Amino acid sequence: MRATISWLALLGISAGASAAPAPIDAAAASRFAQLALTCLHQEYPNKIAHVLASDTDVKPPRDLYPAFHGCYDWHSAVHGHWLLVRLVRRFPDAGFAASARAALARNLTPQNLAAEAGYLKRTDRASFERPYGLAWLLALSAELRTWNDPQAREWSAALLPLEREAVAKIKRWLPDLTYPIRVGEHDQTAFAFGLIWDWSMVAGDDAMRAQLADAARRFYSRDTDCPLRFEPSGHDFLSPCLAEADFMRRVLPAREFAVWLREALPPIPRSANAGWLPPAIVSNRADPKLAHLDGLNLSRAWMLEGIARSLPRGDRRIDALLSAAAKHREAALPQVTGEHYEGGHWLGTFAVYLVTGGE
Repeated sequence: MRATISWLALLGISAGASAAPAPIDAAAASRFAQLALTCLHQEYPNKIAHVLASDTDVKPPRDLYPAFHGCYDWHSAVHGHWLLVRLVRRFPDAGFAASARAALARNLTPQNLAAEAGYLKRTDRASFERPYGLAWLLALSAELRTWNDPQAREWSAALLPLEREAVAKIKRWLPDLTYPIRVGEHDQTAFAFGLIWDWSMVAGDDAMRAQLADAARRFYSRDTDCPLRFEPSGHDFLSPCLAEADFMRRVLPAREFAVWLREALPPIPRSANAGWLPPAIVSNRADPKLAHLDGLNLSRAWMLEGIARSLPRGDRRIDALLSAAAKHREAALPQVTGEHYEGGHWLGTFAVYLVTGGE
């Protein structure tokens, strides 16, 4: 327990605290940056999601995905870039900043990103990385768009063709999506919708935001008693119920959201009680699927915090939400070590999203 508290203290987090934690410092940011720097150019092991149409499609990851071939899979490579961009933005003079800029410059070239866009354009890749990977791609774009830095502007411009293709695919898909996808892994719609919504605010894409608002109305607006008692499933890294609320808080005004939340998640207590949502237990971190549950604890924490800050001031559920968030932070952040590559290569991104306040 002493080591856990010491590690949390690095991040400005008091064990058991229900108030919003302090921002991370450069030393903690360096720990997370190193996780991405270690994997960004590590091509193998690699899990590709690649449809073969002929023998000519058999290629190594670096040829298929010249920008995003590291970190075990495409979406993890994408959000590994997001991690570095976010941390260098916040810590431009930190010791890791020069290495991070060099790694980003090596991958985010116009040539590499044009090849990525060409890969995505093929008609037999309509569902490639949809929605999770495409949502993280837009999160990367949003981070670059809001960074007032000469290199960031170059990378943002180079990313634009791939961004446009991703946006076009999402816009074609949303009207045809009859039902939400309520799972705890990559296919979940609610989490991806939240990232895409945040991008649409940065990019000023009113059409995308209108489509997402329509999806919120169709899929989630009439939900009641979301079965939080059934969570988690064994391989979850996202909470179906909390991710839905985390998306709806973006769409609805605070008072409307408070009413919706009362119907959608009635088990939230009206007192400072963390016991209503205990952190998930991870039995074997060497198993990459079971290790997903560390990610669940991280994502639950930021979702609980986002829900809490979106409620009207004085809402009696806020303390319970923040208490549960603190317990999930305490359970998960010390596990982001990089010890098990296959199961933990992506956890740094979730940790950084949490400790930098998400969106």
